Amino acid sequence: MINVAIVGSGSISSAHIKAYQQFSDRCKIVAFCDIYPEKVEKAVRDFNLKIDIYSDYNELLNRTDIDLVSVCTPPYTHAEIAIALLDAGKHVIVEKPMASSLEECDAMNRAQKMSGKILSVISQNRFTNPMMKLKAILDTKLMGPIVHTQVDSFWWRGHSYYDLWWRGTYEKEGGGCTLNHAVHHIDIFHWMNGMPSEVTAVTSNTSHDNAEVEDLSIAIFRYPNGSLAQVTSSVVHHGEEQQLIFQGKNARVSVPWKVKASKSKENGFPEKDEELEAMLQTAYEQLPDLEFTGHTAQIEDVLSAIEGKKEVLVDGIQGRQTLELITAIYQAASTGEAVKLPLTANSPFYTSEGVNKNATHFFEKTNHVVNFSENMITTGGKYE
Repeated sequence: MINVAIVGSGSISSAHIKAYQQFSDRCKIVAFCDIYPEKVEKAVRDFNLKIDIYSDYNELLNRTDIDLVSVCTPPYTHAEIAIALLDAGKHVIVEKPMASSLEECDAMNRAQKMSGKILSVISQNRFTNPMMKLKAILDTKLMGPIVHTQVDSFWWRGHSYYDLWWRGTYEKEGGGCTLNHAVHHIDIFHWMNGMPSEVTAVTSNTSHDNAEVEDLSIAIFRYPNGSLAQVTSSVVHHGEEQQLIFQGKNARVSVPWKVKASKSKENGFPEKDEELEAMLQTAYEQLPDLEFTGHTAQIEDVLSAIEGKKEVLVDGIQGRQTLELITAIYQAASTGEAVKLPLTANSPFYTSEGVNKNATHFFEKTNHVVNFSENMITTGGKYE
């Protein structure tokens, strides 16, 4: 039996609790920690938990019976908590984004290597049927080389969203929609398409004058073979319509699923390649559905890795790559210059202090709400 602790009782922690409870024959939640114990007590009631409650995560470090810890705290705390847990011999699942800086990611990965324990970064949107199936189709190479990718990470958040005390500043949240919302799509993008070599970008704050950070960004990624990708990150798009489109030399596929293939007529104009479209459609339809999806699937993935059955799908190295792309977007947008990858310690945005100092600050944070009376997450974005 894998004994589990949770640190942080924000809204996302409920997804972790529900996932662990689906595997009650393999794991058990034994401890819960938050600086607001009354929030933990509510979770205990809501989910009928029989656990130990703590207000300081350090109290978990010496508990030799705890095997795995979910870190569901604000991003600026991830590195400190995760490193302490790894050093204490615990496996760690940390919520996205992995950390507030590449420096912190590198420190977390060093701690993981030294401990020999598992460090997995939540990327629950990989663990959906549409994304897994699209990845499988791309891996067939039937589309030919990818020439263009379009990523629309469209979300909508009201003005009051950034009133929460830790949101809306580079110091506490680390960034705006590019880091904290598009992180899902940027993770999937580089998982499917690999890392680019150069980034250019622009950022803006159009609708949230109570935040330092951006609410809209547009980035262009260049690959060594000439392929280009455009990534739009937003919390100002009504309807939250999200998509990833991969244009290959032979065909186009996407989430939501759509396949189109063209072949050239004698004069260069297109005509439908019905044979390739049928081949891709058949390949897609033959792919099996996942047994579990979302947080549940990723937590099952980590449990299986702890049990020695497999390697985790999303480790700290991949979590670092996702943050590297996001950091490059901030650096390119703030300096007005193209950024070459990989980013190293020489980047002025390598540290949290560097990001806070050098990133474009749009407005001053004007309100500080400790907790909202309602904590339910509502979103309109769906993968179909």
